[in-house]
Amino acid sequence: MSDHLNISDFLSPVNLQQVSQDEAYKDGQLGSSIAIYTEDEFPDLDDVQIVIVGCGEQRGTGIIHTDSDAPDVIRRQFYSLYYWHTDIKIADVGNIQTGALYTDSYAALKTVVQELMGDGKTVIILGGSHDLTLSQYHAYAEKKKPIEASCIDSLIDLNIDSPFHHENFLMEMLTGEPNYIRHYNHIGFQSYYVHPRMLETMDKLRFDCFRLGSVKEAIDEMEPVIRNSNLVSFDISAIAHAFAPASSVSPNGLTGEEACTLLRYAGMSPNVNSIGIYGYKPAYDKDDLTAKQISHMLWYILDGRSRGKREAKTDERDSFNEYHMAFAEVDTTFLQSKKTGRWWMQLPDKRFIACSYKDYLLASSNEIPERWLRAQERS
Repeated sequence: MSDHLNISDFLSPVNLQQVSQDEAYKDGQLGSSIAIYTEDEFPDLDDVQIVIVGCGEQRGTGIIHTDSDAPDVIRRQFYSLYYWHTDIKIADVGNIQTGALYTDSYAALKTVVQELMGDGKTVIILGGSHDLTLSQYHAYAEKKKPIEASCIDSLIDLNIDSPFHHENFLMEMLTGEPNYIRHYNHIGFQSYYVHPRMLETMDKLRFDCFRLGSVKEAIDEMEPVIRNSNLVSFDISAIAHAFAPASSVSPNGLTGEEACTLLRYAGMSPNVNSIGIYGYKPAYDKDDLTAKQISHMLWYILDGRSRGKREAKTDERDSFNEYHMAFAEVDTTFLQSKKTGRWWMQLPDKRFIACSYKDYLLASSNEIPERWLRAQERS
């Protein structure tokens, strides 16, 4: 494929000696099993489903020096894990070359992500600062593709007064014209850090915001939210400091397992084709625990993708339990997958959207599920 010539112009190869600390990977470790862009050659991506790309750009946070070694520190931990999901082929195409300005890095990242997604790949971006989510979004917007996006973050980065891009990039993403955000979900925000009026604004825009407490109480309710998304952006500030020492925003947050669960949902989704993990600063880490945490999250994306591959299409009705019902004078159908146990519900326009068992229970007691209402308002 000629595309590789294009994208390798924007990328620097992985320095494998440095990442592996000169140790050879054992048979069965990810480092010996995935196709890595090294000095020698650019990997063949034909059979690859998931592509990792690093981008250490962090000048959007006001930090002067340009590049963070965060992607390589995460790689060191990730490559040493064991490769269980051999049905998923993975490549690592190295790091985005840092531009003279941070907007140059944005542009390079957008181009690479766009090329890879256009080629049918799911792209995992190892950041860099959270404002790189904009490049991730522009990879869709440039193709004029309306998308659903989910951000997992303890803060809502809409601070118009902040001079720093990482604190206000959502403004451009959610209100820039022309806009290709069909729907936006914010997962795991911590109320005491968010102005009440901001939530009112999000609600007026019909966006869904899920408080940390409600996420922790019923994490499986987040599965359909993420399943309906195309873009997932994870700021490690969403994780409690105890589980990710480099995350210094809050002592509270998701546990390590909860972060892995949310990214497993992202992996399972047939719609998610770009996942960014941002905000990791190695200098603040302790014993590389945050890098280990992120490497486990990456492992769970693979786990999810491997499970999700076994899922049938919703028109293959033999693979689903089908439930017809009427609530509030609406006839609808719920499907439950026999393979994964996940649920879908049908909207009046006949399309199926992801939902949860709780939605089915509500409908069967003649209540209208909130998820159904919100989807209706948007259609």
